[in-house]
Amino acid sequence: MTVLIKGGTVVNADRTFRADVLCQDGVIAAIGDDLETPAGATVVDAGGQYVMPGGIDPHTHMQLPFMGTVASEDFYTGTAAGLAGGTTMIIDFAIPNPQQNILETYQQWREWAEKAVADYSFHVAITWWDESVYKDMGTLVEKHGVNSFKHFMAYKGAIMADDEILVNSFSRALELGAIPTVHAENGELVFRLQQEIYDKGIRGPEGHPLSRPPEVEGEAANRAIRIAEVLNTPLYVVHTSCRQALEAITRARGEGQRVFGEVLAGHLLIDDSVYRDPDFEAAAAHVMSPPFRSKEHQEALWHGLQSGNLQTTATDHCCFCADQKAAGKDDFRLIPNGTAGIENRLEALWHHGVGTGRLTMNEFVRVTSTNAAQIFNIYPRKGSVSVGADADVVVWDPEASKTISAKTHFQKIDYNIFEGMTVKGCASHTISRGKLVYKDGKLDVERGAGRYVDRPPYAPYYDALKLKAEKNAPVAVKRQ
Repeated sequence: MTVLIKGGTVVNADRTFRADVLCQDGVIAAIGDDLETPAGATVVDAGGQYVMPGGIDPHTHMQLPFMGTVASEDFYTGTAAGLAGGTTMIIDFAIPNPQQNILETYQQWREWAEKAVADYSFHVAITWWDESVYKDMGTLVEKHGVNSFKHFMAYKGAIMADDEILVNSFSRALELGAIPTVHAENGELVFRLQQEIYDKGIRGPEGHPLSRPPEVEGEAANRAIRIAEVLNTPLYVVHTSCRQALEAITRARGEGQRVFGEVLAGHLLIDDSVYRDPDFEAAAAHVMSPPFRSKEHQEALWHGLQSGNLQTTATDHCCFCADQKAAGKDDFRLIPNGTAGIENRLEALWHHGVGTGRLTMNEFVRVTSTNAAQIFNIYPRKGSVSVGADADVVVWDPEASKTISAKTHFQKIDYNIFEGMTVKGCASHTISRGKLVYKDGKLDVERGAGRYVDRPPYAPYYDALKLKAEKNAPVAVKRQ
């Protein structure tokens, strides 16, 4: 398919300019003024609109088996919903159970993702450790294009990675040129607080944020950062939700440490009052970890995004419907953790970021696409409207408006955390690998059209880090 986007204004992370964009054979073939229309091309009139790289959501969980159920959104419906909102690639998580072979887990997720309609890649979680994990991490990096490994510092008794696992896995990641990522919550403290709060008779969703206060996240973020500092390993902190975790990231970056921070659109826009809704379904719908925080944390997170101490925005898209959330009707600890957002991330951030002056258009592109592509080593193939890049493009109408609702969204879930929010600025067209897949509210997707994206290891930067780590290694003292 050939698509010519005419008359728009191209917005990249580094500059803005007027140009036509020609997409052919899945890539951007030409960018320039008054490009000639090839025979048979589909023409998109982008007059008065912006032409931007498609969004990259670096944190999703499609059809995740979790807490006794499976997320309602699969790779087909989830990536389709993303395209409707201008997101053209996801990085999902392959999560093994303790003692489960990580290569087998990765292959299982690859099979599930074959139905995706947009491009995808995977972080692989390290939930246990032995020599087989050490070896298989190498295979994933060298043969399967995985360059990031996830560590859950929470969920004791399930997938929690203790300090020993962190040290072993971070060290191995450095050897391979891969980047460790962490879900930063102190699992021991969460486990204890959950029991204490339950024993006090607090059983509803309001107990969820009480059991995971900001200090729990701040401690874990700082601990992971300092472990990475000792090992001389870069680190990516997912879904930063509070001032304490942001301060740990900011401090480390100020000291010259290579630490990246991710923030969810939900954590920027929703506060913890949702957990006090007397309607169980409404409150439980917002149960996720880390939980939504008070407004003071939201303001701090916006400042982190504006200052560059938080580099990426994501959704942690993990859908559980009301009947699934009902498993925790009498015990907040049993409510499946997860909310949606892949369809609405870009429009919510545009409205509340660009629309309020918090972000420029170029900064918007940076935090919704380009930074993720650069951090995970797929730039400029992704995250850029440039010749030779994959033709993943969103045409953005700054004057279009809509009211977000579960009644009209494409996401496979029966509620929306942004329900009733009116936003100005929406995708009018989405092009995925050169095919026009979304136009004026209608999807035209092909099951299985999405492709797996290899992400090569980081070099030669990592070679320098490894050399530095060797030089800084402690020297044994020989005793007489």
